[in-house]
Formats: sequence, C-alpha cells, structure tokens
Amino acid sequence: MKLKDSKTFKNLAIAYASECSARTRYEFCEYGFRYNGYEAIATLIDKIAYQEFNHARVLYAKLQDAEMPQIDNINIEASLPFKEKWDLEENLKLLASDELDEAKVYIEFEKIAREEGFDEIAEIFKMIHDVEIRHADVFKELHSQFKDKKLYKKAKEVTWVCPSCGHVSYSKEAWETCPLCGAKQGYCDIILPEKLRL
Repeated sequence: MKLKDSKTFKNLAIAYASECSARTRYEFCEYGFRYNGYEAIATLIDKIAYQEFNHARVLYAKLQDAEMPQIDNINIEASLPFKEKWDLEENLKLLASDELDEAKVYIEFEKIAREEGFDEIAEIFKMIHDVEIRHADVFKELHSQFKDKKLYKKAKEVTWVCPSCGHVSYSKEAWETCPLCGAKQGYCDIILPEKLRL
C-alpha cells in the first residue's frame, strides 16, 4: 500500500494539525503566565510549545515523504480542544488533560500504521505518545504546585537559582525579590521532580 492511499496518511495530517493547535494554545497560556509575572512557568510552557512545534515538523516531513510531488490539500476531520481561558490555575489542569487526550489518539494511530505496514511512522507515533504523557505529568505537577502555593515553598532546603543574574540561595523558600538583581519571585526557577525536568 502506498502512503498517500492509507489511513496513516490522513492520521499524519490530523496529528500535524493537532500539534500545531497544541503549540498555539500553549503559547496563549505561556503569554498569560508571563503577563502575570510567572516567568519561570511561562518558560517551561514555552519549552513544551517548542517540543510540540518539533512534533509538527517531524509529522510534516513524513507527509512530504509521500509519493506525491506536491500536496495541495489534505481534507481531514479532527477534534481540537478550545477549553483554555484566562484562569492560570485551571489552564494548567486543562493542558494536562489535553496532553492525555492526544496521547490516546497516538495509540490508535500507531496501531493503524503498524497494520498498514508503516512501522517507521508507527514508531514516530509511539515516541510522540510517550512525550505527550510526560508533558501531561509536567502540567499536572505545575498545577499541583500552583494550586497548593508550593511553587516557591518546599518541605526541605533546596537550591533556588535566579535565571536573570545567576544568584543562588539555599532554603525552604525562594526569595520574594532576588537580593542581587531585584528580579521578582516569579522569575525564580521552578523545581520539578528529576524525572520531569525539561
């Protein structure tokens, strides 16, 4: 079977559109956090948005590998979420939910690609699935820390680093204003569990 005649071809296009949509939604949320002084969370969301961009890039390249000299249009039907608003805490929860929904779709796309004999594309779908699960875990962790007001308070002494000037302090709570450069607490790096660091 040729790729352009397969369900996998349409699934690549749907996945591409979904990744583009996710990146844009994340940038909306990133803007909201940055606007409200949460630079460190905005930076983490921006990293995930960039990873979504690269997922889209890989999927787009696979579509371009099709036997067709030029693809003018691929008609697809896809469900895209429009849940996020301007509630920062709620958005982190919704972003985690969106990632889990995407991950479920990638399981089905991988299965279809294998059935149609496109093992390389199936592996791409599987790897993206795994990353989406990790993204969901990062958003869940950020949501939990944000909701419980634990972004800058920890049970034990940790290392707090100011990304603006490099000042380092060791305590259970981050400074409200960096003593060296005056950066607000929202600039201070967020401490994620080791397995979730971006």
